[in-house]
Amino acid sequence: MAKKADLLAEAKKLGLEVTEKNTIAQIEAAIADAPKAEVTEAPTEETSTAKAGKRSSKAIAEAEAKAEKEARKEAGDTSSIDGEAPAAPKGPKPVTRPLIERRGKAYRAAAEHVDSTKLYSLDEAVEIAAKTSPSKFDASVEVHVRLNVDPRQADQNVRATVSLPNGTGKKITVAVFAPAADHEAAKAAGADIVGDETFLAQLDKEVLDFDVLIATPQFMPRLGKYARQLGPRGLMPNPKSGSVATDVAKAVTEAKAGKVEYRVDKQAIVHLSIGKVSFGATKLRENAAAFFDSLTSQKPTGLKAGYVRSISISTSQGPGIKVENFIV
Repeated sequence: MAKKADLLAEAKKLGLEVTEKNTIAQIEAAIADAPKAEVTEAPTEETSTAKAGKRSSKAIAEAEAKAEKEARKEAGDTSSIDGEAPAAPKGPKPVTRPLIERRGKAYRAAAEHVDSTKLYSLDEAVEIAAKTSPSKFDASVEVHVRLNVDPRQADQNVRATVSLPNGTGKKITVAVFAPAADHEAAKAAGADIVGDETFLAQLDKEVLDFDVLIATPQFMPRLGKYARQLGPRGLMPNPKSGSVATDVAKAVTEAKAGKVEYRVDKQAIVHLSIGKVSFGATKLRENAAAFFDSLTSQKPTGLKAGYVRSISISTSQGPGIKVENFIV
């Protein structure tokens, strides 16, 4: 029986289908007829993974190490892998100069007269701006007001016009698009370009040699096809800016006298030129006062917090002068 048990065990190893019901002779015959398996060395992990074009275990390990290193870099871990310290950059560290040192000599000379930590009164700021312009040309004096509004809200999108008492110092070219009956009055008021069909022919050729376009309400629909041409340049007539008017002579007179439009930008800042350096402090002060009066009147009714956050004045190429906030 022991011999039969041994034979059964051997047959089982060979995968033969024999049972105890078979005789010893039958089991021995089945074992003798079974194919002899070649005894080979057990395959290693490297040889098994390298067959059929697969990567070796060494390549897999290198890929995993590289992936781990990249993951640590993305996570901001500056410690090295395998315990090695990261290589220090060669050469001296770059030194970034202050912004004021990277400015021109004329700008730095003007900046010496401005205390960046001080809030000046409007009179002081205008006088300093007029005296410290570093430009060789007659520079513009600009006012920049940061408002506490959200321009994305329709009721907080500040936009208006103001007539500066001393003008802007710029020569304004005014075009009038109106019926023939208004042409003579527009020319007498100082319009530079007056027309109807002739004017449309110029727009067809994309000739935009004017700074302000004034149109009558009945002629506005005819400008619709030129909206993409005039709108991005700020030349499209608008009732809010006074450029759509039935009395074209009055509109031309106001435009020539220094009526300008201002509006808040996406950063909630209003920018406006209030004249030239050659105006002197007195005229600039009068223009600034007219602008601030207009801006104050445009405060949104639903605004609960303060209206103005900061005010600064500067020339075209000069340093900014911080002005104390006198508008609530």
